[in-house]
Amino acid sequence: MLIAGVDEAGRGCLAGNVFAAAVILNPDFPIVGLADSKMLSPKKREFLSQQIKKYALSWSIAQASVNEIDELNILQSTFLAMQRAVAGLNVKPSEVLIDGNQLPKLSIPARAIIQGDKTVQEISAASILAKVARDESMYECAQIYPQFSFAKHKGYGTKQHCQEIEQFGILDIHRKSFNPVRTLLLQK
Repeated sequence: MLIAGVDEAGRGCLAGNVFAAAVILNPDFPIVGLADSKMLSPKKREFLSQQIKKYALSWSIAQASVNEIDELNILQSTFLAMQRAVAGLNVKPSEVLIDGNQLPKLSIPARAIIQGDKTVQEISAASILAKVARDESMYECAQIYPQFSFAKHKGYGTKQHCQEIEQFGILDIHRKSFNPVRTLLLQK
């Protein structure tokens, strides 16, 4: 039975796309150290990401854009990214295990597992791939918008990021449907 784990990264951010990954691990090549991506150092995540890409039977990373997030809402956009990640697998799983308490519509049997990124290796692997890909996109944004500290806050609504939005304005990569961005737009 081939199990695909699925998780997302960037759901609560004020800027950037939401990412999702799907992973089918290879039982012949176990990957040591898989865990919830939030519990791992950036260096360890990067190492494990390379291991997953090298040894997994199949993996896929997908995203939903800022425009899709603003049009659909973050939950539906997250589901869209998850659907795209599962569709991107080059091996069809018999079941999909998704981190969380809700499921996107899939043509494959699926189960939601609360805190699955901590307990299911396939979901942990997906968590790592999604987080590394999302962080890489934020490093690219830091190059494009050097006045914003995207490499540091990764687009989350930190005090520093909110101060940068107030000082430098709203960018095209900001989610207009998220506060405080939405409130600032209404004030203009």
